[in-house]
Amino acid sequence: MGSIGIKSSGSEVVTIDVHATKGLIQTSHVYLDVRTVEEFEKGHVDAEKIINIPYMFNTPEGRVKNLEFLKEVLSACKKEDHIIVGCQSGVRSVYATSDLLKEGFKDVSNMGGGYLDWVKNQFPVKTPLDLVKDEVPLKATLDLVKDEVPLETTLDLVKDEEVPLETTLDLVKNKLPLKAP
Repeated sequence: MGSIGIKSSGSEVVTIDVHATKGLIQTSHVYLDVRTVEEFEKGHVDAEKIINIPYMFNTPEGRVKNLEFLKEVLSACKKEDHIIVGCQSGVRSVYATSDLLKEGFKDVSNMGGGYLDWVKNQFPVKTPLDLVKDEVPLKATLDLVKDEVPLETTLDLVKDEEVPLETTLDLVKNKLPLKAP
C-alpha cells in the first residue's frame, strides 16, 4: 500500500496510493475528480461512483480556484460519504481534500500521484472512445478522435468493426472518410 497519514485534528489530509484507491472505489467509496472538465473529458479513472467537480478553472490569466467548489460538493455528496479525491498529479487534490475536511466531511482521503500514477499502473480508465463508441456511428467516432488519439487506439476501435487495416491507416494518415468493406 502507499503512504497513509494520520488524522489528528480532523483536518490533516490522509494520502493513499492508487493501489489502495483502486480497492476502495470498488466498494462504497466515491471518487471525486477535481481536475478541470477538459482534463476529465480526455480520460478519467474508471469508477462506478465518480464525480467531476473542478477545484480550479483554467483562465487566460492562469488557474483560479473554483469559489463554488464546496457548495458543489455539498450538493453531490453527504459529509458522511466515503470520498477519495484525485487530480492529475496529486497536488490540487491535497488542497481540495483539506478544504473538504475543514468543511466537516468525515471520511475524505487524497489519492497520491493522481491520474498520472493511476495510468502509469495501467489501471482502468474511461476515455472519449469508451464514452462514444457504443453510442455513435463508427465514422462519427473516428471524426471526433482522429486528430487527438494515437494510432494504436484508433486501430483498437476499428478492429472490432472489421474495417480493413489499409482503410484505417489511410483514414489516420490522410484523414480520409471511412468506407466500410
